[in-house]
Amino acid sequence: MQTILLLEPVFKEMIWGATKLHDSFGFDLTSDKTGEAWVVSAHPEGDARIANGELKGQYLSDVYKNNRALFGNGKNTKFPLMIKIIDANQDLSVQVHPNDEYAALHENSYGKTECWYVLDCPKGTKMVMGHHAETKDELREMIVKEDFDRLMNVITIKPKDFFFIPSGMIHAICSGTLVYEVQQNSNVTYRVYDYHRTDAAGNPRALHLDKAMDVTTVPQGIAKVHLRHSQVGSLSVTRFVDCEYFSLFKIECPDAGKYSYDEAYIIVGCIDGSGTVNGIEVKKGTHFIVLNGQNTLTIEGKMTLMISIPNGKLL
Repeated sequence: MQTILLLEPVFKEMIWGATKLHDSFGFDLTSDKTGEAWVVSAHPEGDARIANGELKGQYLSDVYKNNRALFGNGKNTKFPLMIKIIDANQDLSVQVHPNDEYAALHENSYGKTECWYVLDCPKGTKMVMGHHAETKDELREMIVKEDFDRLMNVITIKPKDFFFIPSGMIHAICSGTLVYEVQQNSNVTYRVYDYHRTDAAGNPRALHLDKAMDVTTVPQGIAKVHLRHSQVGSLSVTRFVDCEYFSLFKIECPDAGKYSYDEAYIIVGCIDGSGTVNGIEVKKGTHFIVLNGQNTLTIEGKMTLMISIPNGKLL
């Protein structure tokens, strides 16, 4: 049985999308309004196919369900994580995601805790992260009155910034941002505000105000992150987050190196450079899963890798 699953990305056309996913990553796009590449996904709205080996052509969701031992001995029946690269050519909607309990009750889904690593953005780019309401009544009043200048916490960002976004946090990616996103395997989003935009048919996109106000944490600040840097031989390692759902870290390799780990399986994405990992050729944009029983990455070539690992109850 194969030890690595290379994945074919799934592309999503969005009214705010553009062409950076081709320009920066070389993805073969069919639309100049492509907003998202679901580079690792087993979600029914965008299930990635395996691109190599004896499992080639099968959907990741089926491989996970039917070959569970390849991913360790956990009891979870659904692949736990989704990874996207997002090209925001315009501001995305101001939105919030539910927790597991609310999503299970109302959406038959996981909740959605996520994180963002800023791949690129122009100087002065903004981001919405959190809000200033002190009570639920104040939150409702500001949303109903569309008093978003007062409600939203707006910050200035730069490339290589990292943000952790737990369920319940109001947030929005703003125009010009290219983002690497790791999240629970969920596509549940409650829109709070969408700038009165319309879709291709001229219809306003739906808002979800009641559900959004149900799930938004009040009061709310920006989630604290504490980056941890280490050196593993020639490899520079930056650990961004360890939460109950996932861990995420970055490996920068100058030419060659080895990284050992204890997890049953890990998800690897190349965001810069090229070379080989465990004998598999990779380039910017390549994503794959290293299956159970490996426990070492052998890296050859100058490249930057993002390593995502499911944690806790998602196993």
